[in-house]
Amino acid sequence: MIQTLKDLFTHFALPIAPDEDPAQAMQLAAAVLLVEVARADATTTAAEQQALLAALQRTFVLAPAALDRLVELATTAAHTAYDYQRFTGTLNDHFTQAQKIDLVEAMWQVAYADDHLDAHEHHTISKVAGLLHVTHGEYIAAKMRAKEAAQCT
Repeated sequence: MIQTLKDLFTHFALPIAPDEDPAQAMQLAAAVLLVEVARADATTTAAEQQALLAALQRTFVLAPAALDRLVELATTAAHTAYDYQRFTGTLNDHFTQAQKIDLVEAMWQVAYADDHLDAHEHHTISKVAGLLHVTHGEYIAAKMRAKEAAQCT
């Protein structure tokens, strides 16, 4: 029984499955975090969904079917996730600092896509940026770039 409990906790603590491809794990982790921002304000608008898809396409250059499948998997994973650390841990292991900053900027782009920044979106991005070890200066710069881009469209 003790071993079963240990196995259960180990399974939940693992950022990715042992046999999972690290590239796919990174894609899923980034997609889950973007989905979390889109659903943070209780309504995911078409503009937020489009910003999410554009960010994933820019980052990973996927075929449309693969992109749709990734978002589907990310949405399912986001609904069952109990924290962000299993996703940010994967990204911390494999992303460069510049890639982490780009992801935070993409999260801001999703948040600004519907022309309304919700407090829950702000909190989600702030929490994730901290877990990704993005400095406050990098976080603010990413926010300003995304805000400026949103105002230009």
